[in-house]
Amino acid sequence: MRVSQRFGRFGEDVAARHLSAEGAEILVRNWRCREGEIDIVARQGDLLLFCEVKARAGTGYGSGAEAVTGRKAARIRRLAVRWLAEHPQPPAIVRFDVLSVSREQQGAVRVDHLRGAF
Repeated sequence: MRVSQRFGRFGEDVAARHLSAEGAEILVRNWRCREGEIDIVARQGDLLLFCEVKARAGTGYGSGAEAVTGRKAARIRRLAVRWLAEHPQPPAIVRFDVLSVSREQQGAVRVDHLRGAF
């Protein structure tokens, strides 16, 4: 596994812990189908969260949230429809979040949780 892949996995682990600490139940991580992948699907009360996680070692390439383009958001929405078709859920409000995980200069980890990002 490459360093960037390990850091991405680390970012997803941090994001999952963050969501759990906020009271969300992680339903699945890294759900894949032919059209792509959803990083995290979680439930928090009446909310069904489809989460994109972006991990950054610094700010040289911008924030993780800036990396989620309109095209990427549209793909995640299509994937969410497919996931829901394959995994029927009790009625819920669907929300799309972006969790940006970054490592600060002193090694501290920061999570920016953009709720209802798109």
